[in-house]
Amino acid sequence: MNQADLRQSKFRSHRSLSLLFRHALCVACLLTTMGASPRSKSLQIYFVDVEGGQATLFVTPTGQSLLVDTGWPGFDGRDADRIVAAAKKAGVSKIDYVLITHFHMDHGGGATQLAAKIPIGAFIDHGDNRESTDAPTAQVWQDYQKLLSTGKYKRISAKPGDKLPIRGMNATIVSSDGAVIAKPLAGAGADNPECKTAEKYPADQTENGRSLGAVITFGKLRILDLGDLTHDKELDLMCEANKLGKIDIYIVSHHGWMQSGSPALVNGIAPRVAIMDNGAKKGGSPSSWDIVRKAPHLEDLWQLHFSEEGGAEHNVAEEFIANPPGPDSGNYLQVTANPDGSFEVFNSRTQKTKHYAAHGSS
Repeated sequence: MNQADLRQSKFRSHRSLSLLFRHALCVACLLTTMGASPRSKSLQIYFVDVEGGQATLFVTPTGQSLLVDTGWPGFDGRDADRIVAAAKKAGVSKIDYVLITHFHMDHGGGATQLAAKIPIGAFIDHGDNRESTDAPTAQVWQDYQKLLSTGKYKRISAKPGDKLPIRGMNATIVSSDGAVIAKPLAGAGADNPECKTAEKYPADQTENGRSLGAVITFGKLRILDLGDLTHDKELDLMCEANKLGKIDIYIVSHHGWMQSGSPALVNGIAPRVAIMDNGAKKGGSPSSWDIVRKAPHLEDLWQLHFSEEGGAEHNVAEEFIANPPGPDSGNYLQVTANPDGSFEVFNSRTQKTKHYAAHGSS
């Protein structure tokens, strides 16, 4: 090859590299304009199947994550594995905040196993355990204290009215350690007609009534999660004035068990969609199921499991159930929420999605 040919070959190589670089740059610009995925501006919520406990993972558009409860201990790390799998699907390798609603085994028991499998930034709780005479609850509290004593994690004990520090959504604590917010949230405060006929309930003496509850807002969308807050504390939130206002997505309290989910709460918040994190043999009590199913303006109720207690008369249609009767496969439900108030629910078993338009949309 003579010098002229060599120069021409180098020119073509440089030109090809230049074109390749410009093409890659254009693709990068296009991806930046479009976002990494259609979900980049959405809030992702995974309802992990922990078989009658709770583990709800929120991942914001900023990439920050909040896990509400950790499921059960034991079971060879089953619940921790399912949570980590959900985190992987959501594209996160660390859970920024783990909120433990209360110290019962099905909510806080899996914390130690989870911490061994994925990095955690901080834990959020209602303060110290108040049910020291119950051995399993005391064990959960002891394990939690041991985990915190490693010095690896920040601890936040939240009070009613506190705003959680997670970026990309707003989370306001409305109940904690037996207390509730003193004043209605913005836009709430209307009289609740359900209070006129509301049944009076005895004060709960367990950790359930201490549950750390929150209203989460993402743009126009409002989500309620009260953990296992009991009837008596619900009335403190809803009577005579409704301190919470209307809710779009109601994470059914106490897995749909009869100690929670009073008509004063459910009818007062009037959710569009309810999602029940029940197990096959835990939660989904017929009386509670009826209250949710008959709530005004309810469009759909979704369940993590078919409830054996509910039977044929007190379970939704199969397409709204992640895990039907039979061996548990650990199927999950996923919500993709948008700032305009629209959202969709995906059933991992059926691989089908149902869309809910924003209010006022056709």
